[in-house]
Amino acid sequence: MRDQLKLLGLSLDWSREFATCDPAYYGKQQAWFLELLKRGLVYRKDSVVNWDPVDNTVLANEQVVEGRGWRSGAVVEKRKLNQWFLRITDYADELIEGLKELEGRWPDKVRLMQENWIGRSKGLQMTWKWAGDAPVAAPEGLEIYTTRPDTLFGASFMGIAADHPVARELAGSDPAAAAFVAECRKGGSTQAEIEQAEKIGFDTGLKVIHPFDGREVSVWIANFILSEYGTGAIFGCPAHDQRDLDFARKYGLPVVPVVRPDGAGEDFEIGTEAYVGPGRLFNSDFMNGLEIEPAKAEAVRRIEAAGAGQGATIYRLRDWGVSRQRYWGCPIPVIHCAKCGPVGVPADQLPVELPKDVTFDTPGNPLDRHPTWKHVSCPTCGGEAVRETDTLDTFVDSSWYFARFTDPTAAEPISRAAADKWLPVDQYIGGVEHAVLHLLYARFISRALSDAGLMSVREPFAGLFTQGMVVHETYRRADGAWVEPTDVELANDAGKRSARQLSTGETLVIGDIEKMSKSKKNVVAPQEIVEAYGVDAGRLFVLSDSPPERDVQWTPGGVEGASRFVQRVWTEVDGFDPDAPAHESDAALIRETHKAVKAVSEGVSGFRFNSAIAKLYAFVAVVRDHAAAGGAARRQALSALVRLVAPFTPHLAEECWTRLGEEGMVLDAPWPEFDPALAADDEVTLPIQVNGKRRGEIRVARGLEPAEVEAIVMADPDVLARLEGQTVRKIVVVKDRIVNLVVG
Repeated sequence: MRDQLKLLGLSLDWSREFATCDPAYYGKQQAWFLELLKRGLVYRKDSVVNWDPVDNTVLANEQVVEGRGWRSGAVVEKRKLNQWFLRITDYADELIEGLKELEGRWPDKVRLMQENWIGRSKGLQMTWKWAGDAPVAAPEGLEIYTTRPDTLFGASFMGIAADHPVARELAGSDPAAAAFVAECRKGGSTQAEIEQAEKIGFDTGLKVIHPFDGREVSVWIANFILSEYGTGAIFGCPAHDQRDLDFARKYGLPVVPVVRPDGAGEDFEIGTEAYVGPGRLFNSDFMNGLEIEPAKAEAVRRIEAAGAGQGATIYRLRDWGVSRQRYWGCPIPVIHCAKCGPVGVPADQLPVELPKDVTFDTPGNPLDRHPTWKHVSCPTCGGEAVRETDTLDTFVDSSWYFARFTDPTAAEPISRAAADKWLPVDQYIGGVEHAVLHLLYARFISRALSDAGLMSVREPFAGLFTQGMVVHETYRRADGAWVEPTDVELANDAGKRSARQLSTGETLVIGDIEKMSKSKKNVVAPQEIVEAYGVDAGRLFVLSDSPPERDVQWTPGGVEGASRFVQRVWTEVDGFDPDAPAHESDAALIRETHKAVKAVSEGVSGFRFNSAIAKLYAFVAVVRDHAAAGGAARRQALSALVRLVAPFTPHLAEECWTRLGEEGMVLDAPWPEFDPALAADDEVTLPIQVNGKRRGEIRVARGLEPAEVEAIVMADPDVLARLEGQTVRKIVVVKDRIVNLVVG
């Protein structure tokens, strides 16, 4: 990878290179982990987790995609394990508020994704008393959270998550409840997956008492309730929540509307869709006639006055589970002692390195099976103890590397002086798929490390650009095996494309165009591009094909076109004659040069690289068409051209710079300056209006006085024809802009 990056001519400071799997790096990570442990930002607890049965490890909610592990693709299971967590929820408010500072510098889509993922909501947390015997798991009542206390009179059922303590208690004694809970655990774990699944429930037979009207409401275990959101229990109001309505219709539960739109009468009913719009309350006793927000406030006031609950702000965001049961990760620097409990590894014993003599012949974590590595003495009492065998989620490694880059040799995890000099990152580039993973984690860790005194910057990335991917067709054999593009011959017979494997002659299936990946073998190695077309042609094509935020489809034809452009630039520079005499086209070439400088500069600064390159293609054609221009004019044009192409084709630019006889490197040369006066055309097109309506246009020399323009207009046959014999009462000329004739 290092050789490939160097081959591409990227401006990287290799003196700052490090690998997150190097003990020199993760040892510093262990040091700040222990600092956060001291500060209470790291803790351990039993938790129902997402278990990847292929990787044999825990996954964070963010790493479960459509019910499958983000890496293995295996269907994720639910298990209860003792896990390490980072208290990202302590920073939930600040993480949301900080997004406001990033407006205009981060894509709105990413900011919205993070805001929704954190999911701050204001509502009511309250307890419903049991009607009859109380479960042991919740003796005081069923605690619920709702963002719609205004709809309390529309409650027709209570729903609890399959992992709710009451559900687990029932499952321990009721086989039917146990079977239903087990079925729920097979489903998706994200909110989107749960919402898409069929709504199913199990009537527990338990009932609670409505806090306002005293009626009994049945309690159901439901598969659409997130155990980690709020209290893991809700009241269902089918009339005003679609998911609740689907559930109620399925099980024949009452549907009582309590909010009606303006203009609707007392007979307002709910059909197949829940009503979620504005309106006033009815069927709601003391809240009748109130609009939604005042009704919410009144419901909260009444519940608080009764001592049954209180207004609350909660978050969808959960603490970050960082324990992973695998070898490839940073060892968690904790030792478990039967007498002292979890004890941090002393600083002078860091880094805790991974053992080299491990085996992978058995599924699971090889650190658990190692005969000696985990057996140590307790740093506190000296007794027998064992190391923590879980390793840290690799997203921890990438949550702070940018800070380490500022001084990768510092003795401390982060050099305050270097970090203060370089951070925040001015422009960060990364995929949108990291919006609620790496980017959110990095924002959290920066704040946590800042509070720990390790750095001062709290917002790590001042600007963010989410680039597209380079994509390529995929090819498969009949047995499903993927085939590399270099082993494929394509044919086109009367518009019908086909593919054949060169090495076997087998007919292939042409698959979807997808992101280049090793697993699907639809990759093109940089070395192959360089050998066939040169480095600069490859760089140019990737940037020229489409806006950088969109995917780029790799095609041989596209890179061949870029290669031809490189040759055209060289041809113009190589044929430059500095002694060519002045020519009448010099001014036009200078004018087009400054137009190109303006357009390319705007494209580069706005990340519209494809637009900038398109202008460069056009400008090279202009330079070629002005081959007769004098040496001074062509030098000015070619000098600007070489500097403008330098960011895209640096190797070509340096060769051209030398060929022009310029001093130093083009890399150090100033960017061309745009002069609007020199870019101005000699002539301008003036729209002609008659009584305010456009009736034509004329071309005149730039800068003419109004009287001169009037004379030209009144002598123009086309203008006179449009007057149709009418008398011109007045002529208004806006210099170099427009002419308006007032006739009558």
